[in-house]
This record gives sequence, structure tokens and C-alpha cells, in this order.
Amino acid sequence: LIIDSIQTMQSPDVESSPGTVSQVRASTAALAAIAKGQGIPVFLVGHVTKEGALAGPRVLEHMVDTVLYFEGDRHLTFRVLRAVKNRFGSTDELGIFEMREEGLVGVENPSELFLAERPEMQPGSTVTATIEGTRPLLVEIQALVAPSYLGSPRRTTNGVSRDRVAMILAVLEKRVGLSLANQDVYINVAGGIKIEEPAADLAIALAIASNFKEMPVDPKAIFLGEVGLSGEVRGCSQIDKRLKEAARLGFDMALIPGKNVGRDAKGSGIAFLGVDGLREAVDKSLISPSGV
Repeated sequence: LIIDSIQTMQSPDVESSPGTVSQVRASTAALAAIAKGQGIPVFLVGHVTKEGALAGPRVLEHMVDTVLYFEGDRHLTFRVLRAVKNRFGSTDELGIFEMREEGLVGVENPSELFLAERPEMQPGSTVTATIEGTRPLLVEIQALVAPSYLGSPRRTTNGVSRDRVAMILAVLEKRVGLSLANQDVYINVAGGIKIEEPAADLAIALAIASNFKEMPVDPKAIFLGEVGLSGEVRGCSQIDKRLKEAARLGFDMALIPGKNVGRDAKGSGIAFLGVDGLREAVDKSLISPSGV
């Protein structure tokens, strides 16, 4: 049973307009009783606010077993199904779909799809492996750095936190010596995926440094690690899953935190190099025009 939408439902037992707190509560309770009594799944479609939160009374979230958000930019073909509440399982799972002529189709190998159009040896392009639930997902980080002619340089991000990028820029300037204060910086995660974990910090920092210096990185390398304010590269979790996914897709090199070198990365089928600081990572990653 699919209800589209719960805000339009009206119970005859409640004397109020559809969408009110009392009507939403009564309608949801009646539908929950049907689901449990008949043993059938019931899907309630709800509206969201401009901020992306569930519209209407918060009581709705407490009355259902699972809350799912169907996200995606209308200009992109990919859609992400993400759980924020699940009484009977993990909320760390993720479903990725592609809109085609025949409708929404599940993407079985999203990493390969997201990297299909990545240009090789392009300054400002790096690859990282993020964990979405139990699934490792390889995504491309794109950076563009250009001289600013504004009083306050632009910092534009898509798919990553703007505050996180601002911190990485400060570390690059202070600890690595890159003069970025008068540069416009644009960061994009290809494919419309959102990255929230700090393990992508190193890939973001190296994409920025690569474009600023006009020096590409190894197209067959991935970059993992959190960047600290002191310029250190901190360890990340589930490194073995990330490296195995990279090896499966043909990557042969990984730059990882020194803390993760050892048993965490062994057996992944990919060569890896540990780094302890961001300056060291920049020096070991960027390829000069002569290939050295």
C-alpha cells in the first residue's frame, strides 16, 4: 500500500483539515494498524522542507518503523535512497539508482559508473574511497583554483562541506605554503554524491594543490586520510574495504595515513604508501610535466 502523500490524508474521526498535526497522527495510526493487522508493507510519501527535513509534525517520524530520504539533484540522473531511521536494521545502508527511459534502475556497480568519465592526467582530479553503510564507494573529487578579482574570494562546494573545505584551505596555506588567499576555489564531487566523512580530506587537499600547481596526480592512485589542523594526516577506518574496492577497479596505488600502514592495509591487493603529513603527501603525489 502506497500513500502519496500522508499530508493529504483525512480521518473522519478527526474534525480538522488535512495536513494538521491531529490529522497526520490519526491517519498514520490507522495506516499502521492496517499494516500490522494485514501483514502488508505500507509506504507513506511525505513532503520535505527547503532545508531537506521532513515537513509537518515531528510525531510522524516516531510513529513509523523506517524513515527514508530519496535525494538527488534534478539536473543529474542519479538518485540516492538513504535511511535516517530504521527500527529493524542499520541506518548506514545506501541505495543508488539511475533514472533511465524505462524508469529508476538500481546501480549495481556505482564506483565504476562514477569514474567512467574521469579524464586522466588532469590537474585537479583525485579519487577517494568513501564508506556508505557497508559499501565502499569510489568517487572523483574535482577542484578548480583560479585567481580571484573579488574582494572576498569565492569558496564554492558541491557534495562536501563548505566549512570542511575552508579548513583544508587554511591548512594548505599555513602548513604547505600554498598562496590561496586570493584564489577562487571550486570543489565538486562528480556524480552528485555527498561525502560527509573526513577520510576524503586528503583527496580534497591534493585536488586543490594539483590544480593550483597545474600538476596532475597518478590517475591509478587513490587518496585516503583525514587532515588535521597541524597538517598531519590521520588514520581512517575500514581501510581494507576501501583498498580492495580500488584494486577491483584497476587502481594499483594508494596514498594512506601512516597509522594505517601494516595489517590494516595488507592483503588488499594494491600497493600503498603511508604519509604522516600533508606537505609530505603533496610532495609524493604531484607529477611534474617532465614526469618526475
